Amino acid sequence: MAAKEDLYAKVTPRRQRHSRAGTVRHGSTLDVLLSMGFPKTRALKALVSTGGKNVQAACDWLFSHVDDPFLDDPLPREYVLYLRPSGPLLQQLTHFWQQSRYACGKNKAHNIFPHITLCQFFMCADGKVEALLDALQTTVSKWRGRIPMPLPLELYSSSTFIGLFVEEQVAEVLKSFAADFSAEAAAKADVLVEPHKKQLHVTLAYQFQSSHLSVLDKLAKNVDVSLGCDWLTVLYSRDIRFANHETLQVMYPYVPQNDDELDLAPGDFIFMSPVEQSGASEGWVYGTSLGTGLSGLLPENYVSRADESDTWVIHGSHSVLNCTTQSNAGLLLFDGQLNNSLLDSPVDTPSLASLCAPLQVSRPSSQSCVSKMRLLVCRHGERMDVVFGKHWVSQCFDSKGRYMRFNLNMPPTLPVRTGGYRDYDKDCPITVFGSTQARLVGEALLESQEAIDFVYCSPSLRCIQTAQHILHGLQQDGKTKIRVEPGLFEWTKWILGTCLPTWISPAELAAANISVDTTYRSHIPISKLGVSESYDTYISRSFQVTREILAECNNLGNTVLIVAHASSLEACTRQIQGLSPQNSKDFVQVVRKIPYLGFCACEEISDTGVWQLVDPPILPLTHGPNHSFNWREMLMQD
Repeated sequence: MAAKEDLYAKVTPRRQRHSRAGTVRHGSTLDVLLSMGFPKTRALKALVSTGGKNVQAACDWLFSHVDDPFLDDPLPREYVLYLRPSGPLLQQLTHFWQQSRYACGKNKAHNIFPHITLCQFFMCADGKVEALLDALQTTVSKWRGRIPMPLPLELYSSSTFIGLFVEEQVAEVLKSFAADFSAEAAAKADVLVEPHKKQLHVTLAYQFQSSHLSVLDKLAKNVDVSLGCDWLTVLYSRDIRFANHETLQVMYPYVPQNDDELDLAPGDFIFMSPVEQSGASEGWVYGTSLGTGLSGLLPENYVSRADESDTWVIHGSHSVLNCTTQSNAGLLLFDGQLNNSLLDSPVDTPSLASLCAPLQVSRPSSQSCVSKMRLLVCRHGERMDVVFGKHWVSQCFDSKGRYMRFNLNMPPTLPVRTGGYRDYDKDCPITVFGSTQARLVGEALLESQEAIDFVYCSPSLRCIQTAQHILHGLQQDGKTKIRVEPGLFEWTKWILGTCLPTWISPAELAAANISVDTTYRSHIPISKLGVSESYDTYISRSFQVTREILAECNNLGNTVLIVAHASSLEACTRQIQGLSPQNSKDFVQVVRKIPYLGFCACEEISDTGVWQLVDPPILPLTHGPNHSFNWREMLMQD
């Protein structure tokens, strides 16, 4: 094997023009790929890059990377062996991750999920990965039942680091396990693995602001390390070319306007290095796509920051307590959680649920519903102007103001506006899919037995329609009236032009069969909203109206639902927890990551007047865009 320095020397940024043009063995899958005519080096690279999942995943990877300049490069991937918790302890740590990120912003620990490092990153050629997996399984089989459980963990906190350290005697046992894996890897795969020699620990936070220490320390002390837990030895890999790059995730689709720009697909990841940005103009970045391997320029506001481990591939996972094994599942990690949509492996392997117990959605008990108030905050559904562009109004309305949709995702009818259809330019409705998203959330709330006592809503039509369809899914439409509250409107700095939107009045909404409370008197009238308000004004307004809504509903009901904007999930919940507002830059970064129907929950801490974020009563809703299909262009080509 070439020296590590020589291999890393090959990792040189290459600019190119954008082109349009049980253990699961690789054996049989590789044979199929070879029989299809793929070169062996490419077939192995595809299998390793997808975790050896199946032929279809490997083919998809190869077809999407057909123009990848590194496709035939023998550069190996980097691997690492971690010990990961599961079950109740994982739930505790995941909750800490969420709470600390929300309260103090992202610190360095958030780049990787909770883990104990068993060895340093090492390289393994694609053709030796199967032998490496065999080495791991052999080591786990030898050691299963010999590692003391539960692992004794002790909290350590300093001004720069917070973590859970493994008691020294047990840590030595784990180091012996890692040393045995190193020996097996050398014997079976001819791979050099260096066991971790420093103190073994689970990192909770580091590289954080000193002012956040007290909050992080308090949250860390709430982690119950005595809870039952299975630990999994998990083998991950990453592309070494991007080990020191920042990871970004694509939020919106983008069609290149020039040859040196990237085609962006939502959900894809972009690797960006600061040293490559010299040629990019303001508002643009230069990066490389995980999905295609191509590099080019892309608009900065089409991506958001992601975590380093979001792009890692899992190759093998073994329980240290029992004989359950999951290897080569081909699972990509997104947001630190395993992507279960990739679990359709054709081989007969145990389910991932037996390896890593899924997070349980907390359900409010009848007792808690009596004693505690709950605040649910939800973003609106998919909006028309984002899907169909800002000119959708001109395309859908004729000169007489008659509406006619040209796509099935457009609503069949729209409410008539007294100010004319041009008012839709600044106050758009939701799409048909947006209505479906909202109804699904309502049905999930119904299934979780979460009764909504009050619904407050931003005056934006997209929010009102979303609230209406949530109530429909809850089977509470007509029973629970929507209270339209102008104080819940988003930061007015984001509104284009010199005036606010002209919203449909509650009386007109009621006439359009939308269940709104026409007798409700708003806490902040429209006349009090200013154009281009400051960030401090917006945050203060959101805090004021949320506090007054909760006071208004106190002793009259248990659960309040606010349906508003992405920014509302942050602005309406942060200060009621006793936390100071984030700066505007960090605020924008948080808001940009909140999807349609993003949902959070707060619960009042009894007798304190302080609230805390808790797990929502429903599962998250994941969705993506569906590009427009023109059969004439696709099927009538010569």
